[in-house]
Amino acid sequence: MAFEVANQQIEDVLAGFRALNMRSFNVSMPNKMKILPYLDEVTPAARFVGAVNTVVNENGKLIGYNTDGIGYVRGLKESGVDIQGKKMPLMGAGGAGSAVAIQCAIDGASEIYIFNREDESYLRALKNADIINNEIDGNCKATVHHIEDTELLRSSIGSSDILTNATRGGMNPLEGQSIIPDSSWLRPELIVSDVIYNPRKTKLFEMAESVGCKAINGLGMMLWQGAKAFELWTCEEMPVYYVKEQMSQKTERK
Repeated sequence: MAFEVANQQIEDVLAGFRALNMRSFNVSMPNKMKILPYLDEVTPAARFVGAVNTVVNENGKLIGYNTDGIGYVRGLKESGVDIQGKKMPLMGAGGAGSAVAIQCAIDGASEIYIFNREDESYLRALKNADIINNEIDGNCKATVHHIEDTELLRSSIGSSDILTNATRGGMNPLEGQSIIPDSSWLRPELIVSDVIYNPRKTKLFEMAESVGCKAINGLGMMLWQGAKAFELWTCEEMPVYYVKEQMSQKTERK
């Protein structure tokens, strides 16, 4: 079931969910952030990201989770990539970019270079870097840079392990766009990751393949964040590979 919930209705809706003993539910934009003050508890990752996409009712106690970053890291792992110790330029500091940055820091990335336009998300990028540097246990270092600084962007890509696109560049209606101008910025040993899963192969993805990079689209992130949410809802494992096949067939038809 899906419910459209206005901002002023959130508290009443949650009271209703408690009264009905509803086990769990997902949250979509714009309520991912607005719901936070009404929850009894949030996980550290959800608190750091400042957004919740899954809520579980534990005997009347509403606990908020953010499974997006978990899905991203698990998607990399399923493709044979361990985030631990990796240096990564990360393009974008919106909802997906923030979740990726925070979870990668939690899971052991060594350096994250956050590139973003000087827009409303830039302050969020600065906040993410501050959290990574000062609140998350571990040795990850985060810095924030203007995405228009192409010289620094190119040098960061050249000295890193994983390039991640968490912008809308490459997604409909921006299919022809890429965060880099051409494939000369890439090298075969670089891992290129895109949170976009439709189209399955963005322009960046195709550039990466053309020079022999391991290229990973956003299908794994979508799949594994859903698998984690399913586990939280039901205390059961989702039939991941069956769902993956169905998702693959659906995206291939588009």
